[in-house]
Amino acid sequence: MRSGHPQKLATALKDQARSLGFEPVGLAALPGDGRMTLRNAALERWLEAGHQAGMAWMADPRRSEVTSLLPGVRSLLAVGLNYHVAMKRTPGSLAVARYGWGRDYHRVIDGRLRRLGRWLEKQCPGVAWRACVDSAPLLDKAWAEQAGLGWIGKNGNLIHPRRGSWMLIGHLLSTADLPGDAPSEPLCGRCSLCLEACPTGAISEPFVVDANRCLAYHTIENRDDTLPTAMAAAMGPWVAGCDICQDVCPWNQQTLPSSVDPDLQPRHWLLNLHAEEALAWSDAEWDERLRGSALRRIKPWMWRRNLRSAQARTPEADP
Repeated sequence: MRSGHPQKLATALKDQARSLGFEPVGLAALPGDGRMTLRNAALERWLEAGHQAGMAWMADPRRSEVTSLLPGVRSLLAVGLNYHVAMKRTPGSLAVARYGWGRDYHRVIDGRLRRLGRWLEKQCPGVAWRACVDSAPLLDKAWAEQAGLGWIGKNGNLIHPRRGSWMLIGHLLSTADLPGDAPSEPLCGRCSLCLEACPTGAISEPFVVDANRCLAYHTIENRDDTLPTAMAAAMGPWVAGCDICQDVCPWNQQTLPSSVDPDLQPRHWLLNLHAEEALAWSDAEWDERLRGSALRRIKPWMWRRNLRSAQARTPEADP
């Protein structure tokens, strides 16, 4: 197959992505439509308001200029990886965000996208490509929306109408000139459940998440010895991230596909975590338990800080 058949190549590329476990998949043609200009402007307002808290990397200027990541980029394949599994944490145990239950998604998605990039290179000799996960300075959710994977909800998460928001995303940038798919349209409507459910008021207004008030930010990114009093008082059982705004989303209440991907199956100790036991683990034990996990970003001393602040509750008392 040669680059002279862009529609056939686009179809084949998406089929190949699905064979690697990605779904949904979609293409965006650069430079995108007017909504990308609006998304960039929204990012600037968010940064000016200081909502990034200590995440200085969010101001990386490359985030607003995709060509800085791959000169000559003409198209972008957005892929979703379902991380919803039909399992729950043990009643009374502490809570860890679902994205961290399995293998480090950065490694999983990056490895599969690289395989996809090598496949594309064989189909189009001379094509350049770059795999991007959320660690790359890219407006990843905005480009995923542009490629038709879902819309950015009021809680800041990408939502698919049949798969909800339990979806990790990645992108394959390429210099191949491929046709884009129809962008997703927002379907949150008048719903405000995520704003109402956030225990710290981090969703300060629809589509605006203030990291300064977000439990996920404070349990994962905050490097202070102690958590802010207001955060510790509101965190309940959450010691690593927070899923409350996704748990209450109506689009996650429908029957959702459960992943059987081996890389996304949970480490069982994360579903049965208790402070009195985990506080006794040494740094070496934490290192062993978190080997190959995205949660290694939380250092052992941070885990202990979070564990001391959290109060385990029964599922009936959880949001």
